[in-house]
Amino acid sequence: MKGLIMDYPLTTNTILEYGNSVYHHKKIITHLPDGTRHEYSFGDMYKRCKKLANALTQKLGIKNGDMVGTFAWNHGPHVELYYGISGIGAVCHTINIRLSSHQIEYIINNSEDKVIFVDATLVPLLEKIAPLLETVEHFVLINAAQDFTTTLPNTLHYEDLIADQSDHFEWPAINENDASGLCYTSGTTGLPKGVLYSHRSTFLHATTIMSPNAGNFSNRDTVLLIVPQFHVMAWGFPYLCLLSGSNMVLPSSNLQPEAIIKILIEEKVNKANGVPTIWLGVYHALKMNPPKEKLALEEYLVGGSALTKSLIQGFEKDFGIKGVQAWGMTETSPLGTVSRLQPLHDSLSEDEKITIRAKQGTAFPGVELRIVTDDGKVAPTDGKTMGELQIKGAWTISSYFKTNNHESFTEDGWFKTGDVSTIDQDGYMEIKDRTKDLIKSGGEWISSVALESALMAHPKIKEAAVIAIPDEKWVEKPLASIVLLNSDDTVSDEELIDFLSREFVKYQIPKDYVYINEVPKTSVGKFDKKEIRRLFAEGKLT
Repeated sequence: MKGLIMDYPLTTNTILEYGNSVYHHKKIITHLPDGTRHEYSFGDMYKRCKKLANALTQKLGIKNGDMVGTFAWNHGPHVELYYGISGIGAVCHTINIRLSSHQIEYIINNSEDKVIFVDATLVPLLEKIAPLLETVEHFVLINAAQDFTTTLPNTLHYEDLIADQSDHFEWPAINENDASGLCYTSGTTGLPKGVLYSHRSTFLHATTIMSPNAGNFSNRDTVLLIVPQFHVMAWGFPYLCLLSGSNMVLPSSNLQPEAIIKILIEEKVNKANGVPTIWLGVYHALKMNPPKEKLALEEYLVGGSALTKSLIQGFEKDFGIKGVQAWGMTETSPLGTVSRLQPLHDSLSEDEKITIRAKQGTAFPGVELRIVTDDGKVAPTDGKTMGELQIKGAWTISSYFKTNNHESFTEDGWFKTGDVSTIDQDGYMEIKDRTKDLIKSGGEWISSVALESALMAHPKIKEAAVIAIPDEKWVEKPLASIVLLNSDDTVSDEELIDFLSREFVKYQIPKDYVYINEVPKTSVGKFDKKEIRRLFAEGKLT
């Protein structure tokens, strides 16, 4: 027997309409690269979304199910694209500007984007590959002066595109299970893989993340969205801010610590997000030049990599600002857990509380976690038994876009994260290691296998093994162990960096190299990464 409840689709249009009806007066504030500040209301944004919807359908011929790419920083027009594109039944494909040219070319062709909206400052990145893009019919320039010149074909200016359009538009009926957004993974084990979000998953993720036991956002908050909109839909924040009535502050490319601190002060931001690397920089900048008045910032939500105990303690001790650890993946929309204390922890010492808060935390409602050991059994929740972390839930993918590869999924429908973790009796998950040899530097994944393959293509290199080593700024960074082909050969670190720059972007390239006689190997002839890490830890890797 079915319940007698209305069929009310949970779509991004539902979010937009609610934000306009209840919080039309709340603000979206953008700090542009040229130093200018732009402020307008949710109500203003709502009207521009409808003008955009008319332009997409009438001027650009975008239809239900079409892919529309965005190649842009965090700002008001990018938020409009989130809603305007999905609102007409098309799919908003946010393209990661930090990937290599080869990866970006692959992503655009694989997704079959018909139109790409691109920031003026990012145009040179697309100009390099524009002749290789097979399906793009138009490039729409955002924040570009009228006399802006580019070699991109078939260009339009965003403001010109929507200027003469009506702000009246009837949203089409959309099935909540239809696709609304597309993001690609970082391509750490090969080419990037597409993750296709639905309207329903987007809605449920946003409503859950804003709840008190999760992100804890309300209409009393002003939130700084440091996480890029091209990275897993900015963790869903452009959606949860409209639902919660939180003012949105968008920094565009102003991501240096001093710029972030300036925005925090000027806009009286009390909540923010970002990867640990960002907050480490902000912390050190504040220590060097303490603000004259206490910041309004109450807490910052961290994901991408681990929030260290020392950073949690430093921010609270010196500035009274709380760090909140979260965890997730592109495949989980992305947030799956958050670490907040409960009343049962009140009697613990401060150090014990920090230890719990530094864990990845408990699953959100609508998400399930389990640990599976090497023998295929589900581990007990004892906080000690380690195994692979697996997840399922209302916003976890069931398969990758345009692929029949099911290796990442179990027969009973769980997604295999590749993280080695524990879960304690209270449900707090902690990541201990990784099943794959990946490096996470500044919140971005780097493939050791891809780096090794590229290094061993160098004419003077016989073997190369890459591991992650600790780094104060980036949390982790790659270290390459090199075996030269001939003992008489010589190669400089600078030469290898230049060699790798042809295939990898700057943050992926190792800056540290050691030259050894032989790479340790396992019994089956594989590189023994565990042994390499042990040698490094003991200071013997020289």
